[in-house]
Amino acid sequence: MSQTSLHDPPADPIAEGARARAQGRPKDACPYPANSPARRAWIEGYDGAPADRAPDLPITNG
Repeated sequence: MSQTSLHDPPADPIAEGARARAQGRPKDACPYPANSPARRAWIEGYDGAPADRAPDLPITNG
């Protein structure tokens, strides 16, 4: 039986990425291996947007 602390929430790569950005850490500080789902999630958290979402188009005044 493993012991887990009630004070240690489960790892959430999205939250970890967002926290890294808020702390001023560089994007290349991601601890997950290249091309892994966890790395993509960490980057999404860091950028604040899903990786597979296209950038928003500019609003036109027309």
